[in-house]
Amino acid sequence: MENDLKHPSAAEATAALSTMSADKERLAASVHVPWVLLAAFGGVGAWWVSAATATHPGENYEPPSSGWLALVGALVVAYLIRRETGVHFRRMGARASWAMVGIVAVCLVLFSVSLGLVSFGLHWAVTMTSLAAFVLTTWLAGVAYRSAVEQLRRG
Repeated sequence: MENDLKHPSAAEATAALSTMSADKERLAASVHVPWVLLAAFGGVGAWWVSAATATHPGENYEPPSSGWLALVGALVVAYLIRRETGVHFRRMGARASWAMVGIVAVCLVLFSVSLGLVSFGLHWAVTMTSLAAFVLTTWLAGVAYRSAVEQLRRG
């Protein structure tokens, strides 16, 4: 881009803005949803929820350390999405932010349910909560990603 210090006319400014709008629209249309990476978010959520099977709920409960590993895994997946598509999650809009909060809330609730199942000796039932975590986390990550692309389109 060159620096042109003369003042453009109204028609030139309108033409430049329409070109930029068309470029943003073309960029947003060319971005494809990376379902494999969004499913990786779901896998991280399911893995964290399934960590309840390795705990012993009760008086001497010690939370699993896998929560920190899940956070690292989620940050790695977010980096890979940014590297592959160029979509920054920091500038994704309110709807996407609420979807990300929803992911955390869903995983926390499902982890708590899994702890309850483990305390009743129903270790096998944690597979259902883990599957639910995978599906819901993948879906909510897709909602957040599509919202981020819409935010890119609006500029």
